[in-house]
Amino acid sequence: MGLFCNMILSLALLFISKGVSGTTFTFVNRCDYTVWPGILGSPKWDTTGFELTKGNSRSFQAPTGWSGRFWARTGCNFDASGHGSCSTGDCGSGEIECAGAGAIPPATLAEFTLGSGQAQDFYDVSLVDGYNLPMIVEAIGGGSGTCAPTGCVANLNRQCPAELRAADGGACMSACEAFGTPEYCCKGEYNSPSACAPSVYSQLFKSACPRSYSYAYDDATSTFTCTGADYTVTQKSSTDSSRPGTGAEATALPNGSWLANLATGGSSRGQPFCALLQLALIFSTVSLSFSFLHSKGG
Repeated sequence: MGLFCNMILSLALLFISKGVSGTTFTFVNRCDYTVWPGILGSPKWDTTGFELTKGNSRSFQAPTGWSGRFWARTGCNFDASGHGSCSTGDCGSGEIECAGAGAIPPATLAEFTLGSGQAQDFYDVSLVDGYNLPMIVEAIGGGSGTCAPTGCVANLNRQCPAELRAADGGACMSACEAFGTPEYCCKGEYNSPSACAPSVYSQLFKSACPRSYSYAYDDATSTFTCTGADYTVTQKSSTDSSRPGTGAEATALPNGSWLANLATGGSSRGQPFCALLQLALIFSTVSLSFSFLHSKGG
């Protein structure tokens, strides 16, 4: 219990400082190989792409109101000067830095729109542009609201229909990317929720990854919200064995993970001391925020 309470205290302190410093994103590589995360958004970060070796993580801060997306590039070959390309998720810049370019499909995407002040953050994991790696997004750091974890942990490359396979089986295209027709891309006369229905291909994605966007109008079960949180974006190896179609995306997160439990609100049950600690920290946070606003106004 002491370790858990120390975690709560650390997260609360991060939350107190968040109003000034922005939102922290931590990228975690749980693959058995190096990946190269790409970043596209506004306002632009100091980096738009970097190398992340096996088992490591790296954190960045985004300003309030930031909106953008992340993805992982795989099979990359860059020379000493940073020039090269990737087998999946390549952004076409010819460099490690994507420099304002997005992922070339197929690629699994994490999408965020950060709120300002007490406004909600919106986030999702999207397969609308296809899939290359499993991805998990978790809200941490004392956020309020639903703050549910989301992502796709199934190995869609293993299940990918032959007509959607890409990169020698290292990625799986969306039907829109593969066929380019209006009914699959929700364009033209199909550009509305009522006109663009899920296809057999998007339903395959949805069955395997129930919390992820499977096509353009899959909002109801795929968009999540949180206020005042930081986030982890975790890449997993596509060789991980997961049971698709069970609807157990949250349970597929690391068993007993305090991050997953915190996000789903199940971490403080039977912990009266920790509950009191959290309550005291809430009052402290409110008091500090009021003092800060008062000093700004003066």
